[in-house]
Amino acid sequence: MTRTPTIGFDAVVAEPTGSRLDHWWARTLRTPLRLKLWYWGGPLAVTLLAAVLRLWNLANPHALVFDETFYVKDAWTLLHLGYEGSWPDKADLSFNDGNTNIYATAPSFVAHPPLGKWIIALGLAAYGAGNSFGWRVSTAVVGILAVVVLMLIARKLFRSTILAVIAGFLMAIDGHAIVMSRVAILDNSVMLFALLAFWCILLDRDWHATRLAAKVAEQRRTGEPAWGPVVWWRPWLIAAGILCGLCAGVKWTGLYFLAIFAIYTVIVDAVARRRAGLPFWISGSILKQAPATFVLMVPIALVSYVATWSGWIVTKGGYDRSWATTVGKPWEGVLAWVPHWLQNLWHYQTEMYNYSINLHVPHPYQANPLTWLFMIRPTSMYYQGTVLGQDGCTSSSCSSAITSVGNPLIWWAAAAAVFYLVYRLIRYREWRVGLILTGVAAGYLPWLLYINRTVFQFYTIAFEPYLILALTFVIALILGKPTDAAWRRKRGILTVAIYLAITAAVSVFFYSIWTAQQVPFWFWQLHIWLPSWR
Repeated sequence: MTRTPTIGFDAVVAEPTGSRLDHWWARTLRTPLRLKLWYWGGPLAVTLLAAVLRLWNLANPHALVFDETFYVKDAWTLLHLGYEGSWPDKADLSFNDGNTNIYATAPSFVAHPPLGKWIIALGLAAYGAGNSFGWRVSTAVVGILAVVVLMLIARKLFRSTILAVIAGFLMAIDGHAIVMSRVAILDNSVMLFALLAFWCILLDRDWHATRLAAKVAEQRRTGEPAWGPVVWWRPWLIAAGILCGLCAGVKWTGLYFLAIFAIYTVIVDAVARRRAGLPFWISGSILKQAPATFVLMVPIALVSYVATWSGWIVTKGGYDRSWATTVGKPWEGVLAWVPHWLQNLWHYQTEMYNYSINLHVPHPYQANPLTWLFMIRPTSMYYQGTVLGQDGCTSSSCSSAITSVGNPLIWWAAAAAVFYLVYRLIRYREWRVGLILTGVAAGYLPWLLYINRTVFQFYTIAFEPYLILALTFVIALILGKPTDAAWRRKRGILTVAIYLAITAAVSVFFYSIWTAQQVPFWFWQLHIWLPSWR
């Protein structure tokens, strides 16, 4: 059997091993008050950094950019009608100018469920549709919360505050995460709900193992044959199902997270039964615990998904809302009992599905999923060229851009880390590695079925947190174990510190093209590291 090496996830905050650096760290933090300040202060500092990078000058540009033309206007009509209304041709210019109530009560067909637009609508309700800050603030808050959740996950996963802070810091300063938090589209919300579900799956892992062991011990104590009890009370698993349903209520890609997280849970449950010493642990997991897992996750995910359509259900004007009694025909026979609203909703879902699978309209920024990990074709969300004297341009020509290109030192390092983790999983079968790769697989692998569809690099925000966790895992290895030689520890800490410092400098360099700041054209060109980034 291959021996699994011990990984020092708490390397930096461990007891001193003799080096001056270790003794300095010990003297600095190894008091209850200082440890408590670090425990809360480190993550708080990262959260504030994420907030500043996402909220600063958020109203710029005061124009609907990229798919904001759909989602902001849909959110505004949801707020007033309860469903997505229709807009006249070329409505964006009027909307930008503050003439926002030019929508019609006639319904509009939309290809995505409404929850993500309801989230955007919260900002519109608070600041009004005439304020471009209000268009985007909800998405920005979602991005800030994602950084917080990622740190909570990393702290639980690695048992280290410093690794949690590093993970949050990388997410906070990455350009792709910043852009997706500053543009009012849906994918940031997909990412947050999936990440919350991932956190619940992580918490359920210990919950289930502990209760399974207790049930087995009780059966053996009472003399009952321990053939494998079923653990039904799993609140974290129920929460994961609800969150996956909400994730699907933003975009249907949430269903992939539901399916893959459920499969992962079945596998982990089987391993837990084996460790508990149960006979027939594979068949017991598949035939006994797996059906319980299905019941705990899938039906409640379906209910939470349907709940995201509440505005459409309780109103009468939405698209296909009266399909069964007007254009279509009510179901008959054994399905005649199904309420008309549910029949209408089902028909609407089929239309959304047919639209999605047949979407092959070419787009200049579409990106083949096979290239996503290498960041070959990032999406340009906004570009405005100006000349000397125009809109404050002080150079011969200027550029203002929002390009969802990640920090190259983060993105490419994280992609390399994922490939390393695949190797490591095969060799050592570490549960942390398996869980991280599960998140990557849920967000990425299903898209490989659609390489001929019109899809975009910015979809990767759904699994970027797991890329960051993969990179953090490798950083933990570089930092080393508490038992390593002093020179090894010092070299590891220095290497990571230099990497983080250079990465932060690169984010400072790229920040202008993530936030539509006006810069000289030549300076914009310096950011085009690959020809395909234009």
